[in-house]
Amino acid sequence: MTPSRSQFVVLRGMRHHVLTWGDASAPKMFVLHGWMDVGASFQFLVDAFTRDWFVIAPDLRGFGRSEWQPQGYWFYDYIADLEALIDHYAPDEAVNLAGHSLGGNIVMQYAGVRPERVRRAVSLEGFGIPAESAENAPAKMAKWLDALRTTPEFKPYANLAAVADRLQQNNSRLKRHQAEFLAAHWAEATADGARLVSDPRHKLPFPIVYRMEEIVVIWRNVRAPTLWVAAADTTILRWLARGTERDANGDRFAIVRSRLAHIRGARLEIVVDAGHMLHHDQPDAVARLIEPFFAA
Repeated sequence: MTPSRSQFVVLRGMRHHVLTWGDASAPKMFVLHGWMDVGASFQFLVDAFTRDWFVIAPDLRGFGRSEWQPQGYWFYDYIADLEALIDHYAPDEAVNLAGHSLGGNIVMQYAGVRPERVRRAVSLEGFGIPAESAENAPAKMAKWLDALRTTPEFKPYANLAAVADRLQQNNSRLKRHQAEFLAAHWAEATADGARLVSDPRHKLPFPIVYRMEEIVVIWRNVRAPTLWVAAADTTILRWLARGTERDANGDRFAIVRSRLAHIRGARLEIVVDAGHMLHHDQPDAVARLIEPFFAA
């Protein structure tokens, strides 16, 4: 494995755990993980790179070894944390940004709000979330208020091997050595078993509706060359179709293409034999897409 360096950086008053790979003098690449994941999740992708990069992967607030936020989590804090991270590592540069799922959505919104700070942008399986109607606002806020009455928890595990078992249950393509590596970063051993290290408050529902018209305006402001990467066996298409958009003309990826059309000059690539965790399933294929795109 490519060796990583672990460090802690204070971003906006919160202690964030950050992993880096490579020499700091090499071209920089910031990578953001998805929901319930950690920065170490990109280890297999980094191992597949053939060029020299300085890869910077934070544990987002409340995930992994980064500090928890007792008041809960707001999507826009992740965007502000990203800007603080860029300020720390590359204050005078336009940067290469990549993100998976939640991380991809953070990257794409940041690229539209701070277009001058983004050199190139890659989103892996991060294509927005299901569009929602404003009519859902009262029910969503009520559901959030109800959820605040109890403290969410993650179930305990017998040991780290049981965490690895669960990871393989969630993703049948995940090899055992990958699952064991990820389990050691997702969880920690305790006196009576193992527990996930991320904050269970991430399970709380969002109190606001997702207004697609606002996201579209942000995406239209993106100036950086943009690459979206989808997995051929993704589950995200059915999830997106629960909203107001639907597949059309027999194209399984019609929803994704319709959203991507709002970003000038952007393109979509599809990785075969991969599910939502495509950077675990096919790291070599994902690396072959990302590296030349960022190197151009």
